[in-house]
Amino acid sequence: MRDADLLAQRFEEHRPHLRAVAHRMLGSDAEAEDAVQDTWLRLTRAETDGIDNLPGWLTTTVGRVCLDRLRSRTVRAEQPWDDGEPATGPTDGEPADPEREAVRTESVGRALLVVLDTLAPTERFVFVLHDMFAVSFDEIASVVDRSPAAVRQIASRARRRVQAGGQVRETDPTRQRQVVEAFLAASREGRFDDLVTLLDPHVVLRADPVAVGMGSAPQTRGAAAVAAFFNGRAQAAVPAYVDAAPGALVVVGGRTRIVLTFIVTDRIIGIEAVADPEHIASLDFVTDDLARR
Repeated sequence: MRDADLLAQRFEEHRPHLRAVAHRMLGSDAEAEDAVQDTWLRLTRAETDGIDNLPGWLTTTVGRVCLDRLRSRTVRAEQPWDDGEPATGPTDGEPADPEREAVRTESVGRALLVVLDTLAPTERFVFVLHDMFAVSFDEIASVVDRSPAAVRQIASRARRRVQAGGQVRETDPTRQRQVVEAFLAASREGRFDDLVTLLDPHVVLRADPVAVGMGSAPQTRGAAAVAAFFNGRAQAAVPAYVDAAPGALVVVGGRTRIVLTFIVTDRIIGIEAVADPEHIASLDFVTDDLARR
């Protein structure tokens, strides 16, 4: 198979995922398809030998395309919403695979898309890529030309606005909290199979340098690997909301040593472990007793 044919084949494998990202950014199937096609054109012009993580490159690139389109909109009323649900699942005749099934189960309803339309373009970009697709703040920061800390604040602000705009299933804090609490309980009790069930097959665990020094890998991918890392742990973890996102505090000797944040759709798709004391001090979290640090 020629290199060009192989590249096209790999792109088609990721098309449903890219279409889902674009639809959440733009709110229109037609615009989403155009953005995906634009992403393909950018891929054909790129130096592909330098792309180490093709799925990540494609996700951030389609996000960048959509961000440019959002910024170019001058009159939002001219951008009609599609009726019904976005076409993110496989079409008739397409074979089902885990990635496409995951995209289908994460389908976003029209109500959430309307809420997302109230966000500024950068807020929407950050919220969609991080909270819905677990793209790291570092990767997003390079696209919007902000620091990771600034991007985190943008995500927190967008998250609060989405939650205030309407409690829809995909972003329901109660549902997210239940999933996190179930995960922490399974972790403490060493229930490996339950951990795997609560994790998305493509879940990503990211750890900051201080957490890496405590024994974590900088990045761990896949439900089995992440479940193995947490299996039997979380003994000192206390559920909390961290910058308005579901999370947990690992408290040792009365001091918060690690802060965990979770990105949850139907299952957990992303976990971030923060152990840097200065970073922890900058976070806003609320525990069960509602006592703000």
